[in-house]
Amino acid sequence: MACWHLRLHPDAATSPASPAAATLATQVVLMPLDGRPPCLQLVRDSGAMADIDVVTPPGELRDYYSQPGDTMALRRWLQDNLAGRQAAILSIDQLLYGGLLAAREKEASPEQIDSLIAFLRTLHAAHPDVPLYAFSILPRLTPQDTIDGYQERRDLIAYSRLQGRAAAGEPVDQDELQRLHDAIPQGSLQRYLAHFEENKLLNEKLSQLAKEGTLHLLVLGQDDGERYSIPNIEKEALRQYLRDNSITEQQVFLTHGADEIALSLLARWQNEVLGRTPRVYTDCDQPASGTRVMPYMAVSNEETAREKIALLGGETAAEPHAADFTLFFTARDNEKDAADARPAAVQVIGKALRSGRQLALVDLSKHFAAEETILPLLLQQKLPLLQLCSYAGWNTASNAIGTATAQASLYLGARTLQSDDETAYRTEYQRIRLLANRMLEDYCYLKDGISTVNDSLKKAGYTNTADLNLEQNYRWANAMLQRDMQEESRRLPYLPALQTPFTLSLPSGTNTYRLKQLKCETSYPWPRTFEIYLETTPYIEQIQPEGNAD
Repeated sequence: MACWHLRLHPDAATSPASPAAATLATQVVLMPLDGRPPCLQLVRDSGAMADIDVVTPPGELRDYYSQPGDTMALRRWLQDNLAGRQAAILSIDQLLYGGLLAAREKEASPEQIDSLIAFLRTLHAAHPDVPLYAFSILPRLTPQDTIDGYQERRDLIAYSRLQGRAAAGEPVDQDELQRLHDAIPQGSLQRYLAHFEENKLLNEKLSQLAKEGTLHLLVLGQDDGERYSIPNIEKEALRQYLRDNSITEQQVFLTHGADEIALSLLARWQNEVLGRTPRVYTDCDQPASGTRVMPYMAVSNEETAREKIALLGGETAAEPHAADFTLFFTARDNEKDAADARPAAVQVIGKALRSGRQLALVDLSKHFAAEETILPLLLQQKLPLLQLCSYAGWNTASNAIGTATAQASLYLGARTLQSDDETAYRTEYQRIRLLANRMLEDYCYLKDGISTVNDSLKKAGYTNTADLNLEQNYRWANAMLQRDMQEESRRLPYLPALQTPFTLSLPSGTNTYRLKQLKCETSYPWPRTFEIYLETTPYIEQIQPEGNAD
């Protein structure tokens, strides 16, 4: 047996690009939405899979939790580091406010917005050959933290939902709407509504930059959406503005989600460079999984999938045989789904993988519960699960669907360019690392481990797991996290699906491998338990054909 092992992980979420990535000739600058792993580390790791070095600003300039990034220093860094790069993916929230959390709380004056607009024009003029892909996040339904009264926050959310229903032409209780209006302190209501007005002004000016060509593409994302709310009113007003100004979807693209947008833009840039239009067939375990509207979403999973495919420059395929890959998703709700469609779906997925079909798997749960997901069923079957193009089971549907779709597109795009075994194997190894990362975080942690950590903290009297004490329980929480994730990383390789041999197609031929061992490094990147920094190191061994063993 021949053993292969590549170490590609950085030492921490704030580290610069790893040595392996720094040797890549293709470089794309990323101004991340914030410093959380899904917005930064995941994009870098996915880029490495496609032989793309994703270059990011140093940690001392970026945001950290509630501390905003240094917007002026970030702009200077961007000016100094754009030359010679192939593209730039820019978070407007980072450049204007200092990150997503800061954008939810800070206010930007018209003069500050105009200063950013002027900066982007200057940046494009200085580097006209570097396409600028920008994205901006619409304010969410939840009021700013500076509006901290319990009842007024509840009233504002209820008021926003009723206003959204009224704007959509749905019947509403006008007396209740008026009661809420009168009950909310007028200063709080004005501050809440002013946030949307400010964002409207910003996005209209950004849309004009896209129309004139300063921005190659602008993406406007709706974060933590609902079907009826004031954010939806703003989104529809933006759609009308785009129509009135003859601005096309190729210039400004509206989507649901936030954290996954930079990754989708990286895949879109790759597809534009390669002249690819990925064809994606969508499938699910049951019709309800497609039509279901998941928590924090304003649209169904089917609509989200179509949107994410279009965002990366792809198109839907009518049949699986006409597709570059299949996007398969499950979205079980144990309270509503009478029959369990997952066992049949396991057979469908296993058959697809054994036949060599390219498959991206999205594993959603209405209640963020392990018993609603399909991964534990798959892991107990003897099927080549490590041949998946991608896997994602984030708690928010837009994040998971966007991540799985973009990673599959990046992987298959990279395969079209590879002519030597070393490059091809590096891409395959990175794909397997990403699969292991997502299985450990999205399933083992978010569906199980997080509850263990939170329950232990709460029993000890630490009730606010969203803002841990850095001197005491933050360290304890990290110790619990590391213990649990290391146990899971030791357990996973012995499950039937990960013990099953899988094949890798290299330029010189197809070889068979198996996962021998899995190690992981993990910690909390911010002083809260909601997300984790996690990097795995898979140890893979090649299985020699009979008669060729050493």
